[in-house]
Amino acid sequence: MFQIHGVLDLIFWVLALGALGLCVWALVHAVRTPARAFAVAGKLKKQIWLLILAFATLFSFAAVVQYLPTLSIFVIASVIGSGIYLADVKPAVNEIGRGGSGSSGPYGPW
Repeated sequence: MFQIHGVLDLIFWVLALGALGLCVWALVHAVRTPARAFAVAGKLKKQIWLLILAFATLFSFAAVVQYLPTLSIFVIASVIGSGIYLADVKPAVNEIGRGGSGSSGPYGPW
């Protein structure tokens, strides 16, 4: 017999897995980015973003292992926090890393 409840559980588990991937991606980028880039870009300190993204990864992992409900406020907040980092902070700090220094030629660094 076809059970819609099982299919919905699978869909929400896949969504939680996607949220975990998003949070891990943001956390790894924040760890690899120098702290100076955050200050130069005018964003929050690196330590604050690492704290936000670490908790976001923790909550989304808890949703994947079904310790938290998939649609809990913590999981939704972790997706929002990671999304803000990836949409606003990541492009700003990436521009600092490649920014207009005179040592770069038309085909790469000299």
